[in-house]
Amino acid sequence: MLRFVLPVLAIGTLAACDPQAVADKTMRRVAYDVVFPVVNRDMPAGPAASATNCILDAATMPEIRMLARDTGVEAGTQTKENIRNLALRPGTQACFAAAGVPPVK
Repeated sequence: MLRFVLPVLAIGTLAACDPQAVADKTMRRVAYDVVFPVVNRDMPAGPAASATNCILDAATMPEIRMLARDTGVEAGTQTKENIRNLALRPGTQACFAAAGVPPVK
């Protein structure tokens, strides 16, 4: 009986996944891989990971998609500027303070 119940539960669980939420989460992971190396140039990996999460938390989904465009290549000047602008937002600065990340100047 258990052999038949587990596959049904697995299919039900997969059907409950929101495709847009999965796509957004994937896009955020891609953007993280673009933002982290830029931030990591100015601070050690631990604070850079926290700063990257703060930056992505402050970004809208269109901004995250824009950041993710630089995946697989070094972030360009425009992407670096976008990261800096996101880092300077008051909400991001508050997140930095809460996470012990030095503020961007």
